[in-house]
Amino acid sequence: MRSDRNRFWREAFSIHGSVTPYAAPYVLAFGLIGAAVCALAWLVERTFDVWIGLEVAPYEIAGAALGLLLILRTNAGYDRWWEARKLWGGIVNQSRNMAISALSYGPEDAQWREQFVRWTASFPHIARCSLRGEPPAPEVLALLGGREAAAIATCNHMPSYVARRLAELLREARESGDLDGFGFIQIDKERALLIDHIGACERILKTPLPLVYSIKIRRFITLFLLTIPFALLHRVESVWLIPFVTMLVAYPLLCLDQIGVELQNPFSTANLSHLPLKQICETIEGNVTNLERREKPVEALASTNATATALPEHPQVH
Repeated sequence: MRSDRNRFWREAFSIHGSVTPYAAPYVLAFGLIGAAVCALAWLVERTFDVWIGLEVAPYEIAGAALGLLLILRTNAGYDRWWEARKLWGGIVNQSRNMAISALSYGPEDAQWREQFVRWTASFPHIARCSLRGEPPAPEVLALLGGREAAAIATCNHMPSYVARRLAELLREARESGDLDGFGFIQIDKERALLIDHIGACERILKTPLPLVYSIKIRRFITLFLLTIPFALLHRVESVWLIPFVTMLVAYPLLCLDQIGVELQNPFSTANLSHLPLKQICETIEGNVTNLERREKPVEALASTNATATALPEHPQVH
């Protein structure tokens, strides 16, 4: 897109949506530690005439290894984010397919059709609230009413309650003979896939990246940044430049670490670049409810056309 081509400078210096505010305190802390190391080295050399310093070569190898570990962690977090996005794309498709199939193969009863569409539109809202640990959203109250919203809130697993109500509506239509076997199987298959998708999202939510992996990487970062000022002593023109060099090294390392943290939970609004679940849910609701609403104008138009066809033509006057 053309607008994306001209966003380089704006995004390069953007604070909103960046991990910089979260990493900045740690970057500053390591810079102060570097300044303390410089002061200590200067004091020891002036007092005891002892040279303090470490070789740089080990840090070159360690830095490359550390960068690789951080990239692997960031990629693991991005894989979780992307998988969650694909799963919610599936929820979008399954919700639309289920509503279309129900309106195409289901009963002609207007109340049944309206109820089925409303419960279908409620499922993504309930799924969003379940993943975020929230009570039913106001959209659910508007779609189903206060009584049903309260019943959903008391359930141990809210998406399962909505899926069960959809299954009950399908069973009623099947038992009354208004829904044939093919339509029942087709719609119920879409309903079951919704539960599969929310289950996969819950797997991402409840199984974060292994804690031992995070601990080891952060210990490696801390050890690397705490000791790098000793390797920089006597290798820069001014010893007081060492804190700034340390901060320059710390900034990308700590930001990459924080990006891995932010991508672990793509559902929480507390995390940066979380999935826009509210907008996705509103899109699904608008799509499926519009299908049911457009039936009435179509039926009215068909009735008008039938009436006009039945009327006799006016005789021509010569």
